[in-house]
Formats: sequence, C-alpha cells, structure tokens
Amino acid sequence: MKTQYLLLIQNNATSVTTPAAWDRFFAAAEASGLFKGGSALGERVVIGDPQSAQSTKHIGGFMRFDADNRAKLLELLQLHPVVLHGGSVELCEMPRT
Repeated sequence: MKTQYLLLIQNNATSVTTPAAWDRFFAAAEASGLFKGGSALGERVVIGDPQSAQSTKHIGGFMRFDADNRAKLLELLQLHPVVLHGGSVELCEMPRT
C-alpha cells in the first residue's frame, strides 16, 4: 500500500514563480505517477474561537501525492517552483487508517 502525502505550499518564495516553471513541475509530477491533485487556497474562515486559532494565510495551496518510495517524492519536490524560487513546502505524511 502506498503512503499518502499532503504537501503544504508556503507563500514565501523570494522571487516570482513563472507559469512556465509551474507547467514544467506539473508535467514532471504527472509523469512521476505520484501526483493525485491539489489546488490553490482562497478565502479563509475561522470557525470556533478566532482568538485561539491561527489562520493559515502563509499556506497558499496544497498538493496530494501517493508514493511507496519517499526518496523519489522528495527528489521530485526539489523541482517545485516555490522551492526553486527560494521558498519552502512542507510534506506531511497522512496516517494510514
């Protein structure tokens, strides 16, 4: 069974990413067979106590991956446009149920 991962994309690139960089990354992600989808994030609403919850405005989007070889996924993520432009992404392993 493959491990599922959620990639949180930070809004911290130090230079502007280009549509061409995103096109190259999505082509590589799709060709890898690991990519399962994702999206940019829009408006946020905090439900519950807004004083105890912190908004995630520093997260600009997410991607989902399934991999049985984490090293292969980490290698692919070195090509992520945000990473290439001085920013960061956070890879979260999803627990198996």
